[in-house]
Amino acid sequence: MSVVRSKLQLVGTAAMFIAAKYEEIYPPDVGEFVYITDDTYSKNQVIKMENLILRVLSFDLTVPTHYTFLLEYCISNNLSDKIKFLAMYLCELSMLEGDPYLQYLPSHLAASAVALARHTLHEEIWPHELELSTGYDLKTLKECIAYLSRTFSNAPNTQQTAIQEKYRSSKYGHVSLLLPRSTEAVSCEDEDEEESA
Repeated sequence: MSVVRSKLQLVGTAAMFIAAKYEEIYPPDVGEFVYITDDTYSKNQVIKMENLILRVLSFDLTVPTHYTFLLEYCISNNLSDKIKFLAMYLCELSMLEGDPYLQYLPSHLAASAVALARHTLHEEIWPHELELSTGYDLKTLKECIAYLSRTFSNAPNTQQTAIQEKYRSSKYGHVSLLLPRSTEAVSCEDEDEEESA
């Protein structure tokens, strides 16, 4: 869908209206969105644009993200808040880089973040229960874990510090202050598991 410049504000307003209806318990009335455009558009125009956007998207407004899978893995495996927060931090850091992570499904990235969080916190990196509940074995996750470990190690050197500041707070257990551990042990643990099998 291409948008002419004169309709950009209308598209943005309709998109905000859709987002509010999707996310809010009590979404604002369409009239409030007309008001914020200084009555540039009518209620009818906003509703028509909403309809057009939804049709172009085939009403498909949601896709599962790494966060969706991360929460599922943490809840179904009774993982600690510290692991959850550190894995969330790692996933958010990965969004700053994008490129090496685009090859992974959100479920794969979330599983890798959980594994690296467990490793960082000196817990068994990938117990059998996690393998069963996620469908990923450690060997499959190893490459993504290595990318995440590099991103984690380089986090203090990035210009974007909002994520570090967010996860430095007590609300998130100060996880951005944790020091990364070498992931060389991850390879050793994986090889040990294969030998014992």
